[in-house]
Amino acid sequence: MGLMMNPVTGRGAIDLSSLTATAPPPAAPPGAYVVELDDASFDATVRKSLQHPIVIEFYSPRAPEQQSLSADLAALADEAAGRWLLARVNVDTARQVAAALQVQAVPTVVGVIQGQLVPLWQGTLAKADAAAYIAELSKLAVQYGVVGRVAAPAPTAPADADEADAGPLFDPKYAAAYEAMESEDYAAAAEEFGKLLAADPHDAGAKAGVAQAGLYARAAVLDPGAVGNRLDADPDDLDAILDAADVELATGNPERAFARLVEAVRNTTGAQRDTVRKRLLQLFDTLPSADPAVLKARRDLATALF
Repeated sequence: MGLMMNPVTGRGAIDLSSLTATAPPPAAPPGAYVVELDDASFDATVRKSLQHPIVIEFYSPRAPEQQSLSADLAALADEAAGRWLLARVNVDTARQVAAALQVQAVPTVVGVIQGQLVPLWQGTLAKADAAAYIAELSKLAVQYGVVGRVAAPAPTAPADADEADAGPLFDPKYAAAYEAMESEDYAAAAEEFGKLLAADPHDAGAKAGVAQAGLYARAAVLDPGAVGNRLDADPDDLDAILDAADVELATGNPERAFARLVEAVRNTTGAQRDTVRKRLLQLFDTLPSADPAVLKARRDLATALF
């Protein structure tokens, strides 16, 4: 599965949507922004979260009580007109996906941004409440520079082909970085995001991209079991501590990752302490600056240092 776990639902995000307006997409038929996924198609669709947010609805035909929610989500996807994609996963048939993501009940609804899983809610919800959760997901996506639109077919061919191509699917400045991330060339992605950040130090999406590319590159080659064994053998192994924090953040536990590194700051001095501090600051950049886990860890870090 090409998913990184990152439960940031409900955490603060700056609404930058007014700065990233794109041309409206052509009209699309109902259901154009809804897809059914199975074990074979799941990863390819999730990779598109580099360009636009994805909302995944895990469901079962054996749970008819969720039919109202399914209809509401489809209606919200139509209303969003391509700002996000609704991907439906039948847990009875897509068993590998359901098992890998530890789906324990239906309905379960999650978001995906830049390959990271964002838990939203479990159980049925009123349409207005579901819309509120998805609005927060959209704000988070904007903060990370994920402002593309879903490519959906128009009901009729446009009269002018050039006009059809006028609206970009995502902010073009991120194109090379997104392409590198999607192909898992994290070094190239970090370089491309770095160029954007050098040009605009206030580019939140580029800053997060640099940090996330670094995290993905490190986590992709780590075996969580082996990391745990190294720590069991030597709890003071600094490299193992850093690797464990990467694994924890990549698997959806930023609080634990940050706490581990703050504790390492307390227990080290000199060059080792500085190494841990710098890694912690890099990991902070993978999440929004207003994330509660980041805010708490920054306070804890200040206490540990002074």
